[in-house]
Amino acid sequence: MADGTKAVVDTSAADGAADEAALAAAIDELAGETDQQSPEAARTGTAPDDEPSPAPSSEETSEITAPLSAAEIRAELAAGGAKAAARAAAARPARPPQDPQPTHDPRDTGTLPQTLPAPMRHSGDKIGNRYRLEECISQTETFSSWRAVDEKLRRAVGVHLMASGHQRARRVLAAAKSAALLGDPRFVQVLDAVQEGELVYVVREWLPHASDLAKLLANGPMEPHEAYQMVRQVTDAVAAAHRRGQAHLRLTPRCVLRTDSGQYRINGIAVDAALRGLPADDGAEDAERTDTRAIGALLFAALTHRWPYPEDRYDLQGLPRNLHAVPPDQVRAGVHKGLSELAARALYDHPPHHAEPIRTPEELAKAIALMPRIRQPEPELPAFGAPPRHNTHALPTAPNPTRVVAAPGTAPAPNRLAPVRRTRRRLRRAIKATAWTVALGAIGVASWQLVDSLRHTGPAVTAASPAPSSAAPTVHAATHTPVPIPVKDAQSYNPLGDSPESTYLLPKSFDGDPGSAWTTKGYNDPFGTKPPLKEGTGLLLDLGSQQSVSSVNVQFVGNTSAELRIPGAQAAANPGAAQPEAFTVAGRKSGSSAEFTLENPVTTRYLLIWLTNLPKDTDSKFRGYVAEVKVFG
Repeated sequence: MADGTKAVVDTSAADGAADEAALAAAIDELAGETDQQSPEAARTGTAPDDEPSPAPSSEETSEITAPLSAAEIRAELAAGGAKAAARAAAARPARPPQDPQPTHDPRDTGTLPQTLPAPMRHSGDKIGNRYRLEECISQTETFSSWRAVDEKLRRAVGVHLMASGHQRARRVLAAAKSAALLGDPRFVQVLDAVQEGELVYVVREWLPHASDLAKLLANGPMEPHEAYQMVRQVTDAVAAAHRRGQAHLRLTPRCVLRTDSGQYRINGIAVDAALRGLPADDGAEDAERTDTRAIGALLFAALTHRWPYPEDRYDLQGLPRNLHAVPPDQVRAGVHKGLSELAARALYDHPPHHAEPIRTPEELAKAIALMPRIRQPEPELPAFGAPPRHNTHALPTAPNPTRVVAAPGTAPAPNRLAPVRRTRRRLRRAIKATAWTVALGAIGVASWQLVDSLRHTGPAVTAASPAPSSAAPTVHAATHTPVPIPVKDAQSYNPLGDSPESTYLLPKSFDGDPGSAWTTKGYNDPFGTKPPLKEGTGLLLDLGSQQSVSSVNVQFVGNTSAELRIPGAQAAANPGAAQPEAFTVAGRKSGSSAEFTLENPVTTRYLLIWLTNLPKDTDSKFRGYVAEVKVFG
């Protein structure tokens, strides 16, 4: 058939026997491959006779296909040798735990049977009369990944291509559509998933200015604060996905991207595993353990600059094979103890020191929340050279200066300029003291004259005497020391929308960490155009009780316009249900930070940060970020 379906389904008994023999040979070859490698091959993670793999693309967000593991080789041959795979796996002797991520490429095993190959396409080809292919990022036997241009919306996108008759096509489409429904901005969004004739293609966001974790680790391990931010954001996102019934199942350093704003985005949820034929876990418990172990591996690599398995992966050197369940702080000196224990508990089923293993992303998120917060290191001040001891241009130069060098063993000659300098310093001090005395005397005389003139001017001047006292509150306000008022709670205030925004990120707007943020949804409109999609959206802060508020400091990510609003009498009882008109505007600011200073303190329990213009994010959406809010009384 033209669509290639028959090549997959209609298989003779002879071909099935050949496939089973090929599978057994492939697994045996894989089992003995490590022992037969040369020292150089062991270091690089490739067999001596392997063909050189294509050079990785320079694009930071490229999806470089890692080699496949034994489990993925079984997935490649599942159509023709599932029973043989089970027998070979049962007969093979026990081996040390292997990296659950792919390690070997089926292209290096010439005996593997062929299924439907990846569709052949070239730069400039158009998919679906809309997506123009620009650059092939990765190519395997079954699918190819491209950087493309959406000519309708004029933006860059990523595209996966697969033959529609392939045995994985249905699962890839189902995974892509399921991921598209997730709607979490912390994941790279799936934009389209289509079967069109002999072709299946999946379209996703393209983040050209983001760097994946493998790229970030190229020059060494992360600082503790950055590693903490990475594992916290990734864990929160994966835990939220599992609560909605989604799992990643192939979370690698290539899938974790950091944007210019310091936010981490996760690529390929469910789709990467489906493309590579990884079998879906039997239950939610297995999927949670798989993703939790993968997060532990990411944190291990970020802390040690080593991959926690014997294979060299993602430009990282693997651990020696005789090391089992070793925590990061025993691999590299100076590793943060708390993060080291966290990585070991998430990665290993039997962590060292009899620690309790962490088996789910939800448990890992709770463990991270219980850790003492790791602060960002203070920036180093630039080193300045020692200033000159004296200004040589200010001193008179002798007509014939003579340098006197003391003979060895003799005391140095006394410095004849020292008494002169001391005398000049004393003279300058005396001049300053005299000037201050004269100034104070002049002020005293002028004050006496002013009082004397007021005493003789009569009642008309006396009536104006309260004027000096009216300035007293201003002086008192200037010397007032702001007192921090803690924010007890926050909620998404979106009366003009259909639902609250990013409720799971609300505590990050007042957690004391500017590296985390509450974020709005992504909008096609920044709120600032005419006519806007809606007037704005906001963050409603709860101080717990009535407080006297004198100023509010807000840190944003990107150039944002916002207003500070105070609930009026109608909104005071239930501000979350009130309309924006029920609030009083106390100030308007624009920029990456806003300092709202009230002329007169306001007593209120609730404060509204009303966002009226949002910055453009890396995905061409307009999105607001509130990184930190501080309230002072």
